[in-house]
Amino acid sequence: MSAVRVEPLSRSNAGRWAELFGRAASPCFCRYWHFEGTKNDWLAQCAFEPQVNASAMENALAHDADEACGLVALEDGEQVDEVVGWMKLTPRAAVPKLRRLPVYRSVDLGDDEGVWSIGCFLVDPRERGRGVARALLQAAPAFVKQRGGRIIEAYPRHVGEDAHHRLHDEQVMMGPEALFTACGFVALDDARLTAAYPVYRRLIDG
Repeated sequence: MSAVRVEPLSRSNAGRWAELFGRAASPCFCRYWHFEGTKNDWLAQCAFEPQVNASAMENALAHDADEACGLVALEDGEQVDEVVGWMKLTPRAAVPKLRRLPVYRSVDLGDDEGVWSIGCFLVDPRERGRGVARALLQAAPAFVKQRGGRIIEAYPRHVGEDAHHRLHDEQVMMGPEALFTACGFVALDDARLTAAYPVYRRLIDG
């Protein structure tokens, strides 16, 4: 894979961002954290009304809402640069659903002020394993610092000690745990390192 460039999601690249979700057969259009219905309602909407998710994200972006914040990775195409990766990166206050999830409900996350959350990753199936997620994550500190943030928080699925165990792609939608540790993230609570869903943080210098 040739080098990718990373930039914020914007109105100018939103169409190519949506095409990424089509190629990845992902009907969520990054709306999970903002859907207030039941799990079955969410699955039904993704299965039968994915355009509702797409329209909701388009509307959020049009209004510069925090819930549409994130970074895209672009690779030169024959006619136009393709979006080959996406990382949702938004103020934690914009994803209150996270605190209500059973796996994080008992965790003392502290105040939301200055904390930005990595909500998910999506990489083009043709480009997985080639460093796209790493490029997105490495661009995160500058993106957050420019917007006044001081902490980036991540919520990967714990792999476990079995070196032969490999998570399926859908199980690493929040990002691979090893990638976060390699990029300077540390566990919020060492006691949770063996939990299925630890919390990792990186402080923003300055």
